Amino acid sequence: MPEVNLTKRCRLPDGTTRFCPVVILANGRVRPDYAVVDGKPEHHPEGRYYIDWTENGKRIRKSVGKDAAQAHAKRLIQESNLAATKAGVKNVPTLDSVNGNAGHSISNAIAVYLEETRLTKKPKTLAAYTTALDYFRECCERQTVEEITRGDMLRFAALLRDEKEQAPRSCWNKFSNVMSFLKAQGVRGLMKKNDWPAFTEEEPEIYEKEELEKLFGVCDAEERLWFEFFLMTGMREQEVMYTYWSDVNFAGSTVKVSHKPDRGWTPKAYKERSIPVPAKLIKSLKEWKKKADKGCNLVFATKGCNVKMNFLDDLKAAAERAKLNKENFWLHKFRATFATWSLWAGVDLRTVQDWMGHKDLESTMRYLKPQRGKEVRAKVNTIFA
Repeated sequence: MPEVNLTKRCRLPDGTTRFCPVVILANGRVRPDYAVVDGKPEHHPEGRYYIDWTENGKRIRKSVGKDAAQAHAKRLIQESNLAATKAGVKNVPTLDSVNGNAGHSISNAIAVYLEETRLTKKPKTLAAYTTALDYFRECCERQTVEEITRGDMLRFAALLRDEKEQAPRSCWNKFSNVMSFLKAQGVRGLMKKNDWPAFTEEEPEIYEKEELEKLFGVCDAEERLWFEFFLMTGMREQEVMYTYWSDVNFAGSTVKVSHKPDRGWTPKAYKERSIPVPAKLIKSLKEWKKKADKGCNLVFATKGCNVKMNFLDDLKAAAERAKLNKENFWLHKFRATFATWSLWAGVDLRTVQDWMGHKDLESTMRYLKPQRGKEVRAKVNTIFA
């Protein structure tokens, strides 16, 4: 993508002015009112932000206002516009559409926010934000971000629940997406704790050992390796789909979740990790590698070294062959089983959090549930015998 620089015009102690690079925070956003002067970050509340780029061999510089977030968004939009022009396509919104006072309108703010999301997040995230903000615009009659009130958000929650008939968890997710948008616009403290849509956190379902034995019993060697890989790594579906042989450490008995720039795929939250796996899985992978296409880097590939995308269909087919209810079988259930069994085995929460790739400990704690099954029932019978 063509490079667009973002600078701030700073007044130096000697009275001169200079265009200085902005300070970029760890989250990728611009630190307001700071610039890099002679290699060091300095506080400079004065001056405006500018973007500059090269077009047709000529250097162009344009003012993008005094607001750091808006300036950053306009830089991203201009980069996208230049890339679109180079590719011969039309790109919206244009940079001019977010200049001046119009930048505070809800429509323009949403356009800028979604454009920045498109450039910095995954397509699935963009789709979620787009749907939530479309619903919000449907029920909000305000023209500017500054006019949005608590009442507007309460009406939005009601729209999701009553007109859109969204499930409680979906209501919460879409409400949260709009709140994230408002936070990015500097709108905070709008809602009270009890204003958010409520939902009941369902207990994660896991597989019982008996049903897994029946499932694996009808699988051929290849199918068994697929589902044991899901079970013994706890990896998400796309993480399994994009596992390369280079991710498998046979000597260290680990499997790595890593970025695949050649296939345009990145892990969730852009976080790589390594997962220790049992020796039996490593043994099965060694045997599978002997039969695999030597010219293909994918562990589980289809013809032409393409990503295998029908694991779920194969799982449900195997469940039917085992005379099990296929509605009780889905891929994420392997992940829940991996986490729960690891915690039951005494692995500490922080370690399981790392294996699962969770951003927070609360996500991992959902799997910290009481044991069940025949062994537990036998212990209970012994206690009260």
